[in-house]
Amino acid sequence: MSQPQPLPEPTTRPAPGALTFTAPRRGKPPRHLADLTLAERVEAVAALGHKGFRAKQLSTHYFERLVDAPEDMTDLPKAVRDDLVRDLLPTLLTPMVQRVADDGMTLKSAWRLHDGAIVESVLMRYPDRVTMCISSQAGCGMNCPFCATGQAGLTRNLSAAEIVEQVVYAARQLRRGELAGGGEGDRETPLRVSNVVFMGMGEALANYKAAVGAIRRLVEPAPEGLGMSARGITMSTVGLVPAVDRLAAEGIPVTLALSLHAPDDELRDELVPINTRWKVDEALDAARRYFDATGRRVSIEYALIRDVNDQAWRADLLGKKLVERGKGWVHVNPIPLNPTPGSKWTASRAGVEQQFVERLRAHGVPTTIRDTRGQDIDGACGQLAASTA
Repeated sequence: MSQPQPLPEPTTRPAPGALTFTAPRRGKPPRHLADLTLAERVEAVAALGHKGFRAKQLSTHYFERLVDAPEDMTDLPKAVRDDLVRDLLPTLLTPMVQRVADDGMTLKSAWRLHDGAIVESVLMRYPDRVTMCISSQAGCGMNCPFCATGQAGLTRNLSAAEIVEQVVYAARQLRRGELAGGGEGDRETPLRVSNVVFMGMGEALANYKAAVGAIRRLVEPAPEGLGMSARGITMSTVGLVPAVDRLAAEGIPVTLALSLHAPDDELRDELVPINTRWKVDEALDAARRYFDATGRRVSIEYALIRDVNDQAWRADLLGKKLVERGKGWVHVNPIPLNPTPGSKWTASRAGVEQQFVERLRAHGVPTTIRDTRGQDIDGACGQLAASTA
């Protein structure tokens, strides 16, 4: 294993001519119950002058009952209810825009945070699951030129609670029947989010402490957390090698998704600028180590960009590099690029896309085209936040 290296400082400035946001005032998010372990919640409640068992009551309302109205927390004395909610369940996300697609099965939301920063998330219902794509940062400092979020630069990191609240809010929406395909009386469809992917705005491993804290809240059993399966959580990264190794040692078997987008350093240096720090082979080696440590098959995310990275020889090179590192440890998800307005980047032609897949499969690499959702509602990461801003 290579020696860990310090993470780079993310850029906060977009490239010349890139899409920009009006920079909001940055500020520390208010403390929230979801930032704390159950023991820390007990301490926080006691510090406010209340009995420690109130922490479990609040946790049950938030994580298990999905209650958001103080008046519905009837087991809390009315005299202290508002104080406890104000101090430990402050409002973190204010909905700004919500757009629906795919016959009501996809809901994309833009949220305003307490300091004016804007983030987005996507809720998607499938026949056998409900998947939530969440943001870990407002903006992103990785500066990938084909990504709307990368064009915006980094505003700030989200807190663990701001990450978790995206999922809890979605669970409430599901319970209220706001997503097509199920509601309170539908036994066929889960009322909770079953899968969470850190593939929204931001590089989650550049916000490591908060991202891992959020994962722990998601997987801890109720009322400590939401009680999700770690196997239903996917952590996406552009390849921050030391952070990948650190995540492998956490003991939480989430799925790792490496956003590769090119198998050769010359092109990946352009498409994923962090590649100038950790090269393709280093990123793939870290991904293989992650599989060895967790037993969780790694996903390789590959946005197919017309006449840029979709050549057959690049599919062959990618297949060769993956097979060299063994069999059974990896799966490739080619993704038809969802272009951003005014961008020179666009999706590959259908025939080219199919050839790319076939060449990978010829190497014995499991390959599945990623389902794309919400193309008519600013579906690409960062688009809705940009248009809302």
